[in-house]
Amino acid sequence: MTKLAEWLLGLAVLGAAWAGLAFDLLGLGLTEPGLQLLGPLPAYLLVAFGCYSLGTVGYRLATFNDCEAAAQELRAQVQEARTDLAGKGFRF
Repeated sequence: MTKLAEWLLGLAVLGAAWAGLAFDLLGLGLTEPGLQLLGPLPAYLLVAFGCYSLGTVGYRLATFNDCEAAAQELRAQVQEARTDLAGKGFRF
């Protein structure tokens, strides 16, 4: 299962649970404070997801490491390509 499918499945389950509770489809008879809490719940979850996303991006950016060996290999490949192309008449 792809990551997108996992997220969509999770959102569908949460949405169905929220709709079932908010519209009293299960007949639980929630009290007024409970219903007032359920109303803005999707907005709260969206804000929480945004905070989580920003935190994750910030953490990954702060712990990003350089791949010096890969950079040297790429430089060598570029130099090899330039040498090959110079032999075929290209000028740099």
